[in-house]
Amino acid sequence: MPDDRTYNMRATSRAARCLRMPLHTPPAHVESLAPPRRLPLYRQLYFQVVVAIVLGAVLGHFQPEFAASLKPLGDAFIKLVKMIIAPVIFLTIVTGIAGMTQLRSVGRVFAKAMAYFMFFSTLALVIGMVVAHTVQPGAGMNIDPADLDQTAVQGYVQKSHELSLTGFLLDIIPRTLVSPLVGDNILQVLFVAVLFGISLALVGDKGRPVLDLLEALTTPVFRLVHILMRAAPIGAFGAIAFTIGRYGLEMLVNLAWLVSSFYITSLLFVLVVLGAVSWWCGFSILRLIRYLKAELLLVLGTSSSESALPSLMAKMERAGASKSVVGLVVPTGYSFNLDGTNIYMTLAALFIAQATNTELTLGHQLMLLAVAMLSSKGAAGVTGAGFITLAATLAVVPEVPVAGMALILGIDRFMSECRSLTNFIGNAVATLVVARWEGALDRAALAEALGGPAPPVAAPPDPAAGPGDKSRLTAD
Repeated sequence: MPDDRTYNMRATSRAARCLRMPLHTPPAHVESLAPPRRLPLYRQLYFQVVVAIVLGAVLGHFQPEFAASLKPLGDAFIKLVKMIIAPVIFLTIVTGIAGMTQLRSVGRVFAKAMAYFMFFSTLALVIGMVVAHTVQPGAGMNIDPADLDQTAVQGYVQKSHELSLTGFLLDIIPRTLVSPLVGDNILQVLFVAVLFGISLALVGDKGRPVLDLLEALTTPVFRLVHILMRAAPIGAFGAIAFTIGRYGLEMLVNLAWLVSSFYITSLLFVLVVLGAVSWWCGFSILRLIRYLKAELLLVLGTSSSESALPSLMAKMERAGASKSVVGLVVPTGYSFNLDGTNIYMTLAALFIAQATNTELTLGHQLMLLAVAMLSSKGAAGVTGAGFITLAATLAVVPEVPVAGMALILGIDRFMSECRSLTNFIGNAVATLVVARWEGALDRAALAEALGGPAPPVAAPPDPAAGPGDKSRLTAD
């Protein structure tokens, strides 16, 4: 039998181990049991994406024909990411909701998220309208709509006619229970995942084996996300090379006043509006941007915020937001929280009106605001949504000639990057705000994530830790 001295030493050792345990234990797929190892700069994802973007732009300028042929590289990467989006959303939402002790919190989180989305989406539309009146980027152009070639925009106009709020709502309901998992409609995946998660929670212990299976499946799925992200530099290289090779660097100069007005407005919206919201919630918007730098560069390279959706969900969990909040807010925000798109819509619409000398009364502008608010929701998940929603808005407000869209068709490709970046940052902020609003934000985990260098997503487990050690979710 051990003596008192031996017993006291063991008790002290156990107490010391308890005191060293972190107060916040992340989910299995975001667990970090050891300090992240700092990777060399050349192995960090964000650095690789930066190099790829620069090389793609140089190739596009000097070898435009060859660069334009590299478009499949960017398209292939986006398809790879879209392949994994549905499983990531489904697993995150189902396991998050099934683990909730009170199901009423699901509806409460969703209601708070929608209230946030509606307020800031409307604010973004108003800001775009105010900026258009202030800087008047289209004033003095004196364009006659009859002289514009409308053939290039007919495809967008045709797609805009297919959009309606009723059709959008009905399209949320999938044909079968499993069809969303093999499709690309985020809202259908969200709809089925919420219903299945609630059902799993209601059956109690009988559904525990299913929940255990889904939680175990989460780890390899997020490891697959990590594998796919290694191809991000190739995708960004192909996308940028195609853009510059196809449209040329001179396109960045044409209509520079409109483009710069949009970029400056979006930057101020992020730093001032979202920055104030972030400050109110106790974190810095600049630190959040640094934390998401790899994803933002990926969005910049591909002009698609969907390419970084799985990684965003993972990083939001690591930053302390609960899995259930992340699972509900992030996918919903990709359809309803489009701050960058909304700024673009009112700014572009008034630019066309100014360029064509179209007089708009206050009533016309209020109608434009209301229609833009609805049409931006009806185009969720549609490729080229920004330009299509603009066409849908102008079709309902006939005072602004739809033919004027031909004026901005050439530079829309360069404005889409800014739209995607603003939308992405807005959704990251919304997730943390709703989590704090719901009392589901671990402030210590948030401070740790934003305070230091971000480790890579789904870093390999430590072999020395044994089979119980789960994959760590860190950031590059």
